[in-house]
Amino acid sequence: MNRKQQLKNIGETPRWDVIVIGGGATGLGVAVDAATRGYRTLLLEGSDFAKGTSSRSTKLVHGGVRYLEQGDIPLVLEALRERGLLHQNAPQLVHHLSFLIPRYQWWEGPFFGIGLKVYDALAGKLNLSPSHLVSRKETMERIPNIEQEHLLGGVEYFDGQFDDARLAVTLARTAVHHGACVLNYARVTALTKREGLVNGVTFTDLETGVSHTVESAVVINATGIFSDEIRHMDDPKATKAVQPSQGVHLVLDRSFLQGDSAIMVPHTDDGRVLFVIPWHGKVLVGTTDTPMQDPEIEPRALAEEVGFILRNASRYLARDPQEKDILSIFAGQRPLVRKPGKDGSATKAISRNHEVLVSEGGLLTIVGGKWTTYRKMAEDTVDHAIVLGGLEERKCVTDHLQLHGWRSPNASALPDWLSVYGSESDELMALMTAEPALEEVLHPRLPYPLATVVWGVRHEQARTLEDILSRRTRSLLLDAQATIEAAPTVAKLLARELGRDLLWEENQVREFTELAKGYLHQR
Repeated sequence: MNRKQQLKNIGETPRWDVIVIGGGATGLGVAVDAATRGYRTLLLEGSDFAKGTSSRSTKLVHGGVRYLEQGDIPLVLEALRERGLLHQNAPQLVHHLSFLIPRYQWWEGPFFGIGLKVYDALAGKLNLSPSHLVSRKETMERIPNIEQEHLLGGVEYFDGQFDDARLAVTLARTAVHHGACVLNYARVTALTKREGLVNGVTFTDLETGVSHTVESAVVINATGIFSDEIRHMDDPKATKAVQPSQGVHLVLDRSFLQGDSAIMVPHTDDGRVLFVIPWHGKVLVGTTDTPMQDPEIEPRALAEEVGFILRNASRYLARDPQEKDILSIFAGQRPLVRKPGKDGSATKAISRNHEVLVSEGGLLTIVGGKWTTYRKMAEDTVDHAIVLGGLEERKCVTDHLQLHGWRSPNASALPDWLSVYGSESDELMALMTAEPALEEVLHPRLPYPLATVVWGVRHEQARTLEDILSRRTRSLLLDAQATIEAAPTVAKLLARELGRDLLWEENQVREFTELAKGYLHQR
């Protein structure tokens, strides 16, 4: 996946069948769907792939236990099916994870037990493993540091866990493999029209400053929380379709969760569930649900959100996490579908369903949804695009499409940092063998070798220090301070690979350090 080659392809293609604006989960999913149906597909992303919401999730591929409690059975059914398909299509990135719900009241056993049996039943043949009650003794053995006072036992169920930014890169490479052209740092600045109907876009290559105008049978707006900005390019009077909702996560040392099971906290201060999850050798705790007035690509956690997470997590852990224990804080904004009359004051009550909108000018917009259902969202979107663009009708083939790097789940286990490369892990190891200096890790507190930097540039279209440290590796999310300290070393190698000068290298370190400070807890 070479950026220069992608630009060359754009110049050589007079007209596209599908242009996708947005390189997050939804846009990348649409690009894969359209390309695998045989349509000439171009995806344009204004920043980096999954720069916004799509790299800041709770890292779960799940049906949504709380949606079951809310009675949203259709959403749960759809998500459970998609969870199973994603595990089959990308086992190198998606795996089973055990969740324990602690029981401190007698009625919680039958309440959660029966509910999760329904959850199992809805998953059908794609269920990961059956849920069951767990004794007090086993609960304490599985989560040694859990709060033991009044503990009666637990309920165990299973869901999926994944690496969101790595899945985004995998989708980009899958799309390219099937003939799509995908370009990051290509910001759409205008929609073009013919006889009042959208027929293309103008975008600026942010690396060169050069603008390009490209035509297409249909233009798809898949920009998540920024969907309304693109809709206003088409119709300045368009009403808002998206309600941003902020979710914050804290990252702690692995010692706070010594077992291999995650904890699902069913009742928090605001009625939302909270997860305590093992992830890449750390512990991820979240999330919040705070309505926001305006979308932000780099949102910051509010002090009350941090306090909420620490306070509620402490009720279920024998060792209470403190502010000083936070290794990294990251926030993202969900693109919830705004309903008429909704002011966003209770975003936890807004459905996570998706909707496809078509404007009078012929702009197709996909809003809502979540990572778990990205494939179905893409299928629905392309089905609409076929009709809207007058394209030859072709069936969706992504339900059983092995994504780039597919590796059998029965293959020998790999370290977390390496497993995400799937079938290409041997090639990455060969790179280190050929150049032993690349075996050195970025930082003593980070698992990634320097080879991941080189690989990210050569094969994954990484262009900046942030691309490498936040999304090609997950360093920034795992330990913000360690990542700041690693930045100069990584920038030097990155500059070598990209052919940049010392001034570029120094600017990258300065800009990234300023960004990364926002992931540190401000005491």
